Amino acid sequence: MAAPSAEPEAVAGVVPAEAAAPATAAEVAELLRSTAGTVVPVGAGTKTGWAAPPDSCDLLLRTTGLDRITEHAPGDLVVVAEAGVRLDALQRRLAAHGQMLALDPPEPGATLGGIVSANASGPRRLRYGTARDLLIGVTVVLADGTTARAGGKVVKNVAGYDLGKLYTGAHGGLGVVVSTTWRLHPLPPERGAVVVPVRDLAEAGLLAARLARSTLTPTAVELRWAGGSGELVVLFESIAASVEAQSRAALDLLGGTGTRAAGPPDWFGARPDGPLVLRLAYEPAALPRVWAALPADAHGTASACTGVAYVAVPAATDLAALRTAIAPWDGSAVVLAADGGPRTARDHWGPPGDSFALMTRVKDRFDPTRRLSPGRLLGGL
Repeated sequence: MAAPSAEPEAVAGVVPAEAAAPATAAEVAELLRSTAGTVVPVGAGTKTGWAAPPDSCDLLLRTTGLDRITEHAPGDLVVVAEAGVRLDALQRRLAAHGQMLALDPPEPGATLGGIVSANASGPRRLRYGTARDLLIGVTVVLADGTTARAGGKVVKNVAGYDLGKLYTGAHGGLGVVVSTTWRLHPLPPERGAVVVPVRDLAEAGLLAARLARSTLTPTAVELRWAGGSGELVVLFESIAASVEAQSRAALDLLGGTGTRAAGPPDWFGARPDGPLVLRLAYEPAALPRVWAALPADAHGTASACTGVAYVAVPAATDLAALRTAIAPWDGSAVVLAADGGPRTARDHWGPPGDSFALMTRVKDRFDPTRRLSPGRLLGGL
């Protein structure tokens, strides 16, 4: 049985009654079978504010004790690692074989299970996709203590669901991720960046559209915007000849006003700091319109060709009005951090959409008694 862990830490402002850090999947299963109250799974705790506060937390279940890399098949570009393995530790292990997991969320110390549960990603999502795209297998423990597996080495599946996609972004509300299987990529031998100053958001949108329509294959296209100006960074990762040729072509395509660098600037991929930090998602072509709907002193970064942005806005920002303004471009705004403290599920996520009835049925199927991360998901699920 898992031993109690250190003094429980608050989850989005909610202090748990107790905490435990199981060291095996079997211990996770036993905890869920023997605990009658509510359970909130967390990894390293780097993204606990990314979901709404739980309605209650009788047990904080830390997965950091599940920290083993159980299999690495370099020839197949596949790795199997438990949920508590830290991404940076995995990357060091893979680098020795000239490989990488092509995920780059910037939160230091983030675990694989936490990355899956929060669907966290970084600039490389343009070329390689998100956790949902790179995760090819998953093992989870359901609310009743049942262990389910899906993916490359299927032992048991559950009612036909694609568990990998289902659990990505579920914030522990459907079960506890205990092991993950990933598709890997070779480490690129060379990298280079093109940095272009932009004077207004319309120009940023135009340049991003040119890149999206071109034959170039950048790893990332990131925009930083603050104080009415910004810069666009185009990152290339490949063999030296390709990086050289594509960097030159990008400079010409973007008007020849940029500069070249050996790598991206320090701000590249970082989340902004501020009293209220939001993650925006929208149609990529609508970048100028969506950012124009933000308060004038908003600042942050955007993956300019994928329609995802992280922005800091004043604490008094009217989120309902902002969500209404960006809705025509399939826009959404989710709270990641707020100085004012925890918010209700509706404030955090925004109003539930047309898919909420389906989400409710899925929650009822996997967690019928609403014990796992209660209230953390959209609509207070």
